[in-house]
Formats: sequence, structure tokens, C-alpha cells
Amino acid sequence: MAYQHLHVPAGGQKITIAGGTLNVPDQPILPFIEGDGTGPDIWRASVRVFDAAVAKAYGGKRRAAWMEVYAGEKCFNQHGTWLLDETVEAFKEFLVGIKGPLTTPVGGGIRSLNVALRKLLDLYVCLRPVRWYQGVPSPVKRPQDVDMVIFRENTEDIYTGIEFEQGTADNAKFKELLQANFPKEYAKIRFPDTAGLSLKPVSREGTERLVRAALHYALTNGRKSLTLVHKGNIMKYTEGAFRQWGYALAEREFGDRVYTWEQWERTKAAQGEAAANAEQKAALAGGKLLVKDAIADITFQQTLTRATEFDVVATMNLNGDYLSDALAAQVGGIGIAPGGNINYVSGHAIFEATHGTAPKYANLDKVNPGSVILSGEMMFRYLGWTEAADLIIRGMDGAISAGTVTYDFARQMDGATEIKCSEFGDAVIAHM
Repeated sequence: MAYQHLHVPAGGQKITIAGGTLNVPDQPILPFIEGDGTGPDIWRASVRVFDAAVAKAYGGKRRAAWMEVYAGEKCFNQHGTWLLDETVEAFKEFLVGIKGPLTTPVGGGIRSLNVALRKLLDLYVCLRPVRWYQGVPSPVKRPQDVDMVIFRENTEDIYTGIEFEQGTADNAKFKELLQANFPKEYAKIRFPDTAGLSLKPVSREGTERLVRAALHYALTNGRKSLTLVHKGNIMKYTEGAFRQWGYALAEREFGDRVYTWEQWERTKAAQGEAAANAEQKAALAGGKLLVKDAIADITFQQTLTRATEFDVVATMNLNGDYLSDALAAQVGGIGIAPGGNINYVSGHAIFEATHGTAPKYANLDKVNPGSVILSGEMMFRYLGWTEAADLIIRGMDGAISAGTVTYDFARQMDGATEIKCSEFGDAVIAHM
């Protein structure tokens, strides 16, 4: 399409999708939002890393055609809106892009620009890989045990945003409806006159497409297990249903390649625990993926005490929000935590910094660009440019191991050399 406010880079080509497979040209057009606050500093460092990795990996045969699109404060200042319609259209047309941190506008309108983009493009997976890099300061004894990939459902649960504010007419109307039609449930509200209310929808379709994506990932990448994380012992018809639908999908669509704890339970009931254990052992020895589940609060505890027992995790929105940030804290914090929001059916994906805008550090060339750099690594791997992605990982490992780091790490590492945001980008490139 023709754009009024955006410039499509000359020579760039569209990424397309056919039969669920991305077709990536040698010069793909990749929309980017540099971000607010520290976003411009971070983007300048990161894009140099991206371009260097691609150039080194492919000797000039491939390159990214970067296309700036607008959202957040820069968009508001230039175009009078927090999210330009053309930005959404560009992400739709060119399929894959990347963004820095965005400010959520205060007051009415869009609750969150990040959530708005995810909903408009139906990016139903929030993908959060969590691993430790040698030398990164950590509050836990064995951060090297953390190597997990979180598949967080991105469109349902609390992200649905159905709320009824206390004291409003809608709140009163909803409580009247509840009291008239579901008196037993209404009676469970401890203080109904002063209660705000919200709805938590969890659907079979939403669950199945998330779990399907997580299973594809786990099997394709040689992972050992998939854990369905839920609070189904309390919320039986939402989180409990997530568990049930997840197991059913795994057995129905991947039965020849997985072994589930539901199968173990059935064998135990029919033949005893010893037979169930033997069946599971044989299945795993034969290369099958173990599909299991865990209660959310226990998962938080065990990712600290038994991190090696978790590999790929599939969970709902709120659980995934807490869990991914808590895991990031074990391996250096969200300053280097990457993220991706993906629709594996349409191919649309936006990779992003997972941290905030940190406006007090804006334009100081100070903050850690690791989150955007590693989100770019995820993006290149998603595109199938694994050689470039591997070089970024090598560069990050080398820069951090050498102790050439930004202030957030330098203040926690013995013998580290504190460098600027831009200089960290140089260090990553040097260690490729």
C-alpha cells in the first residue's frame, strides 16, 4: 500500500508466508519503532549490532531494509496520535518487525500501546526465552541452570480488559445481572457494594493454538519437556480447563511424539504405578517429549530450587507475566531479557524490549541495550537467519565475559569496565 507518513526503503522486499512457512527475501523490509525515553540510544547501538551480524554472516549477500514506523511519544509529537494507523498497516503488510520500549499514555484512550499492537495483529504468543550469559551478575547460586522458554498466552485472561469500575453505572448493572441470574456466585463477593469486578476469559481455541505453538517449538528445537503452568486447583473452569485442553491437544495432534502425565495417570489407574513409571521411562528413552503440568505458585518456587526440571513452559497471560520477569531476574534482569509477540498462523511477529523507557537516562548513552539486541537475535532466528543470530549470541557472550558492560552490570561485577550503551554495541560486534 501507499503510505503518507512512512517511507518504504528502496530495494527492500516483502516477507511473505505460504503454507505456514515464511518466505524471506535477501533484503527483507523490517519495520522498527525506536522507542521512547532511552529507546533512541538503545536502537542506535542495537541496529549496528544487527547490521554487523548480517554482514559478517552473509558477506553482503543479505541485509535488512529498515523501515521506521511510529508509536509512542515520538509519534504523538510528530503526528498527534500515540499509535499511527499506518504503523499497524506496515506491521500487517511486512509481517515481521521490532520495537523499543514505549510510554503508555496517561489518562483516557489506549491502555497500553504494547497491548494494542498485540491485539490488533492477534499476536497470541508472547515468547520469552530465558538463559544465563557467563559473567552476568545473579541473585541465585546456580543461574546457569536456567534455560527456559516461556510461551505466554497474549490475548486472553486479564489482557481481555473487561472491567467494571466500582461506583459506576456499569458496575451496578453488572452486579444486578449477577445477583438476579447467579445468586450463589453473587453471594461469594465479600463486599459487593464496594467491589470492582473483572472477567477472566480462557477459551479452548486460545489454549490450543498456544499449546500447539509451544509443542512445535519444543519438538523442533530438541527440548525435553513442556510444562503447562496453571492455577487449576482454584480456578477450575479457566485455568483448570487450560490444563485439560492442553493435554488433550498434545495427545490428539502430537500423540506419536509426546508422552503426557495424563497418560501416566491412566496407566497407573489401570495397571499400577510401577507400570506407569516403566511406560514413561520407555517413552522418554525413545525420544518422546514429556508433557506435564504444575501449579503456578509451586512453579515459582521450583524454578528457583529445581530450575533444570523446566524447559519449555506454556501458560496463561498473568502467570506468564509474573514468571517471565521473575526468571529474568535470575539471569541478569529485564535489562537483557528479550521478547517476541507472534502469530504462528499468519506469520506476524513483533520482537521487543521487555523493559520500560527509563526516561531519566534518555539521551545519556548509558543504559544496557541487551534486551533489544537479543530481541533482534530472536527475530533473525525466526526469519531463519540462524548464522546472524548465532553471531549475536557469540558477541553478547564475549562482551559480557570480558567484563565490558554497561553500568547496571558493572556495579555488580568485580573487575568490570563500565562502558557506554554505544560502546557495548561495539564490544558485541568485536566479539563476533
